[in-house]
Amino acid sequence: MGGLCFAQAPAETTNAPDNNKAGAYYNFAMGRLYAELAGAYTNRNDYVSKAIQHYQEALKLDPSAGIIFEELTDLYIQTNRLRDAVTQAEDLLKQNPDNLDARRMLGRIYTRMAGDSQGGKVNEDYLKLAIEQYQKVTAKDAKDAESWVVLGRLYRFANNSVEAEKAYNEAITADPGSEDALTGLALLYSDVGDTRRAIEKLKAVTDKSPSERTLALLARSYRELRDYKSAAEALQRAVALAPDDTRLIAELADNLFLCNQLDEALRLYQQLAADDPKNPMLPLRISEIYRVKRDFAKAHESLNKAKSLDPESLDVRIDEINLLETEGKANEAIAFLKGLLDETARKTYSAADAANRATLLDRLGVFYRSAGQYPQAVEAFRQIAPLEAQSAPRAAVQIVETYRAAKDLESARREADAALKKYPHERMVQLTHASLVADLGKIDEAAAEVRSLMKGPDDRDTELELAQIYEKGKRWADMAPLLDQAEKLSMSDDDKAGVHFIRGAMYERMKKFDAAEAEFRKVLELDSDNAGAMNYLGYMLADRDVRLEEAYQLVKKALDLDPQNGAYLDSLGWVYYRQGKLNEAEGLLLQALDHMSQGDPTVHDHLGDVYFKLGKTKDAITQWQASLKEFQAGSQSDSDPEEIASVGKKLESARVRLAKETNQK
Repeated sequence: MGGLCFAQAPAETTNAPDNNKAGAYYNFAMGRLYAELAGAYTNRNDYVSKAIQHYQEALKLDPSAGIIFEELTDLYIQTNRLRDAVTQAEDLLKQNPDNLDARRMLGRIYTRMAGDSQGGKVNEDYLKLAIEQYQKVTAKDAKDAESWVVLGRLYRFANNSVEAEKAYNEAITADPGSEDALTGLALLYSDVGDTRRAIEKLKAVTDKSPSERTLALLARSYRELRDYKSAAEALQRAVALAPDDTRLIAELADNLFLCNQLDEALRLYQQLAADDPKNPMLPLRISEIYRVKRDFAKAHESLNKAKSLDPESLDVRIDEINLLETEGKANEAIAFLKGLLDETARKTYSAADAANRATLLDRLGVFYRSAGQYPQAVEAFRQIAPLEAQSAPRAAVQIVETYRAAKDLESARREADAALKKYPHERMVQLTHASLVADLGKIDEAAAEVRSLMKGPDDRDTELELAQIYEKGKRWADMAPLLDQAEKLSMSDDDKAGVHFIRGAMYERMKKFDAAEAEFRKVLELDSDNAGAMNYLGYMLADRDVRLEEAYQLVKKALDLDPQNGAYLDSLGWVYYRQGKLNEAEGLLLQALDHMSQGDPTVHDHLGDVYFKLGKTKDAITQWQASLKEFQAGSQSDSDPEEIASVGKKLESARVRLAKETNQK
């Protein structure tokens, strides 16, 4: 029973005689002894009663000793004698309304009672009573940081974020280093979606006195911003503090995978799998990493191990579909997924089964759309809403995107209008509608729709959405400052790279090629495996017919990372054309068209150039006609008058040549 000491009472109340102090000390020690005995013997009633009697006697002799209140309150809570605790605290307050320890005791008990209601719901009446007690405590003792923290938590439970923020800030004023206050404030900011401010507070805690709990919270906040690299760094620090915490190690592996540190993620998953060989999710994660690394043999091996551990796992079967898709076996993936949906079809579904089926139907719709099977895609997406209301807005967006992919803008607009009317407050629906309006050439109308979604001056995501609306209208002067602001608000390397990529594309369309190249190189500095940036930069060099070997290396690496990408196949074909390798160019451009759900005007144009140079004038004419047809079917925002004019001019030249060739025969 070490550490028995009573807090010194305020000067005006320190009038207890020494013998009272000694008696209080004795009764406190006996109360603690019986409390420990009660804990050891499953709260035996006689020990509990004696412990309470001694604590109560100690309080009579020294009502200023806060530690007695704390331990007596703990005992009441431990033994679920909450009503007795309320009665005692109220009796003490009748004797002295300024007894703050009694108010803290009453506040703690009301807090416990607020959370003791059935069904896990907060009892609003007791929550209100607890708040009232801590309001009175902090009004009398503004330097009581601990009570301010508790008050902040209570306000947070009451969904009063404004008062909660004030309480936490008061706690920080009273104790600038309060980890509980800073963490509470961070959680509050996270609740209201202000993740950046949450990170700011958590960093203040973890920089000064890191713990695995606060570092894990910091990592989850970074993950919300898709800053997986920073999340992984925070978790590495957490794991260093708790090296045996497998949950933290698994979170670290997840974030390493997401920030493309595949080898380290693989090492951790293999370590976890060795320690827990019967967990099917671990070989499944290992299979995913091998799939991304394009080591398909090992991916299948790990997937088969996961399947042997849990043959009925839906996650395992979905990963089989993912693996087929990555291997370029699109038709097999579609057949496998259709078979899975047919096998699991029921007349009625539980909530969990309905959610799973909605996910599978969404995936099937995306597969159909990628394969150019648009009616089948729409049908798959339409089956989602009756299954699960939560997925209905996304399904509506997918239908709009399917009609856009099919270049049926009339149907896309009809569906987008209907979706906006049905889900007027769903952000994804609002943004899709605005983007479609911009595709139809109504840039100001689209911009107004996006601006209405702005949450404030620090809304990076909406800044970028608006920038891309202006890009559709070639409104570079409106677009550029939005990108500048978005860059200032970007915290992670991924976010910064995203802004540089969009700015690079903007400069390229403005014909400012040096500036565009500088932006794409910034992307690659932040993300050396960014296939999109490699492809864009390589294509840009080839299109200008400069540094063709470098263009080849860039596009080839992008294609190695994503061999099924039609745009990358087109880029490499165009590099070969520039290098005079016409047969190789033809083969790649034909592959590019095979990998695209619909004809692409640029690929048809490139293939026309190849055929014209090969002397296949009729084939060149066919391709340029197809290019003009695709341009005409596309959205106004995708149309480039200069490109259309160039294709038209080449088509006329080919017709003249064909006429001459025919006459010569």
